[in-house]
Amino acid sequence: QVQLVESGGGLVQAGGSLRLSCATSGRIFSTYTMGWFRQAPGKEREFVAVISWSGEVTYNVDSVKGRFTVSRDKTKITVYLQMDSLQPEDTAVYYCAASRAIMPTHGGSYDYWGQGTQVTVSS
Repeated sequence: QVQLVESGGGLVQAGGSLRLSCATSGRIFSTYTMGWFRQAPGKEREFVAVISWSGEVTYNVDSVKGRFTVSRDKTKITVYLQMDSLQPEDTAVYYCAASRAIMPTHGGSYDYWGQGTQVTVSS
């Protein structure tokens, strides 16, 4: 069964850090581009970061550049989002997703989604 499971969310003070993990259900995902999205209350889902299947190419949205880092482990089936210098505006449910496209930033290009993990940043 194809499955993506996020973990690592929680409550943190502004300036703090969290590391999100996305565990995938099988080696098939080692060939998929993996992305992170977020959705804050009352707002549309927003692209955050993407990493190529090899892990060699990454891209972040401007609002998180220099603060968030996307990576994947050697097996390429677990993906991480290291979030530093968190701000209240980063509060959202964070989702990981898998795509067969090349470095997509639009959610419609993703084939599989996790259930999301809540990140709350207090001021």
